[in-house]
Amino acid sequence: MNKKAMGFLTVASSAIVLAACGSSSANSNDQVIIYSNADDEAIEVMQNTLNEKGFEGEYIIQSVGTSELGGKLLAEGKSIEADVVTMASYYIDSADAQHEMFLDLTSSQALIDEMSNVQLPILGNVGSIFINTEMLAQKGLDTPTSIKDLTNPQYKNLISIPNIMDSSTGWLLVQAVIAEYGEQEGQQILADLIQNVGPHLESSGSGPIKKVKTGEVPIGFGLRAQAIDAKEEGLPIDTIDPIEGNYSLVESVAVIDKEDDEKEQKAQEIALTIANEARVQLLTQYPVALYEGESVSDEPAYLKKWATTLTVELLQQHQAIFEAAKQ
Repeated sequence: MNKKAMGFLTVASSAIVLAACGSSSANSNDQVIIYSNADDEAIEVMQNTLNEKGFEGEYIIQSVGTSELGGKLLAEGKSIEADVVTMASYYIDSADAQHEMFLDLTSSQALIDEMSNVQLPILGNVGSIFINTEMLAQKGLDTPTSIKDLTNPQYKNLISIPNIMDSSTGWLLVQAVIAEYGEQEGQQILADLIQNVGPHLESSGSGPIKKVKTGEVPIGFGLRAQAIDAKEEGLPIDTIDPIEGNYSLVESVAVIDKEDDEKEQKAQEIALTIANEARVQLLTQYPVALYEGESVSDEPAYLKKWATTLTVELLQQHQAIFEAAKQ
């Protein structure tokens, strides 16, 4: 792997985990390889949809962390093993700008926001605060309403957040802070927050919800959808939309230009099936409208978007602010 291209990234895990595959009806060389940074729940939706649409045995899905998959796209270009990726949209655009590595995709549905023609959005991840209500009451803590509230000394060592250096979920928190308070005040708020987080700065975006579910800490920041799922499981978990905003990151599907007409055609069919057929169920799980005409329930109270297009370069700027706040 090109170390220069990976220099700004912290790799969360070197392991690529086989998440799902169909039956062995197709030769392994003919199977479309899908790399995905999506949550397990979203991968399950994609797998079930592809199987229902007749692709069982025609593909393999491998789960890869966001920073790791982003690094592979930027470093390997078209040489990457995958035929299809589902990935954060800003990484797809940055990799295509560097390597011109993706095929054009066209959807019959109109997008709400303009996007490059090499990707089709499949879901929007939204960040929020979440609390373990029983633990919060036991400790006599106030219920926070904002990210800034989490800098209060009463929450010392009782908050878990994802590290933006490892997790794109961490970027959702940093975007909200910088957009609301600016870079200078925002960095101080991040510094105070990191002091309160103490040993609970997680390399995985799912780390905070796991600690809040088990009662290791009463408060976390992470993906809103995961907290809602935890509450539906019967756990004492509530979601709090921070007044700074529920920022979102779009994940899209894209097809690598491998110059193999037969396999590329299958890869495009699979990508379009994920974008068009899995979207209904993904929208239920991740309530962010991406296509015109979509309606959502349980929409976040303070849904916001970054004022400019998200890029890897902007991520690097925000990572630098976060790292400075840790000093």
